[in-house]
Amino acid sequence: LRPPTVIGQFHTLFFGSIRMFFLGVLGFAVYGNEALHFSCDPDKREVNLFCYNQFRPITPQVFWALQLVIVLVPGAFFHLYAACKSIKQEDILQKSSYTGFYIFSVFLRIVLEVVAFWLQIQLFGFKVNAIYMCDVGALEKKFNVTRCMVPEHFEKTIFLIAMYTFTVITMILCVAEIFEISCRRLGFLKTQ
Repeated sequence: LRPPTVIGQFHTLFFGSIRMFFLGVLGFAVYGNEALHFSCDPDKREVNLFCYNQFRPITPQVFWALQLVIVLVPGAFFHLYAACKSIKQEDILQKSSYTGFYIFSVFLRIVLEVVAFWLQIQLFGFKVNAIYMCDVGALEKKFNVTRCMVPEHFEKTIFLIAMYTFTVITMILCVAEIFEISCRRLGFLKTQ
């Protein structure tokens, strides 16, 4: 069962293939070796590991993979419901209860994307700086703050902006899909 709207079908293509490909292939290339090349002054394993964990409480690849899975859940529930009830694609826009449930699943995706967007800002910001100042006071060292070098900070900044852009695009597509469904239900657009 595919989405009942053209925008929904485009969203599935965009979300399912382009975003996952971008994250899987390019995300690994940009972030895959970050922990190995993260170095602090003094360059000791325990300091580097401590500071890297402070710098990245969660790795971006894990965060974005969780985001993709969580945002897919509302649509998966709807499609599971539709499969169990043997609902045909054309019936989704014809029967009010099916339409309402589908719109709710799309609205829930928007909410989850907004939450993910906010969390991404809190965790990663909009720019990766070349130097990270790490508080190493907990290691009981003679110094309290040390400088750490962040590898490929410019590439990571570009990737962050791309992931924000993907999130915004998917939110816009979800809003447009709700608009398209509303127009079809009100008779402004012909049903497929």
